[in-house]
Amino acid sequence: MERVAEALTFRAVLAVAARPSLWGTAVVQVVRLARRGWWRRPPFIPVPDRDYLRFRLETQYGDPSHPIEPEDIVAYLHWCRTTNVRRQ
Repeated sequence: MERVAEALTFRAVLAVAARPSLWGTAVVQVVRLARRGWWRRPPFIPVPDRDYLRFRLETQYGDPSHPIEPEDIVAYLHWCRTTNVRRQ
């Protein structure tokens, strides 16, 4: 299961990398969703809180252990970008 999650994470990064128009939105979302004080606790990368991510996976897929699909990340970033444009 760990290898599947790693492969899907890699595919998600590639899916975003192939869409330069989403790079800025992706950076903003990484900062917004990162745990507070992420630089003080391992892993020293800005990842969302485990409980928040588990909740989001359960509401998205009905299973908190379901890996995130790359297409869903791209769709989410498109949604974030459009929503942020409307606010301005």
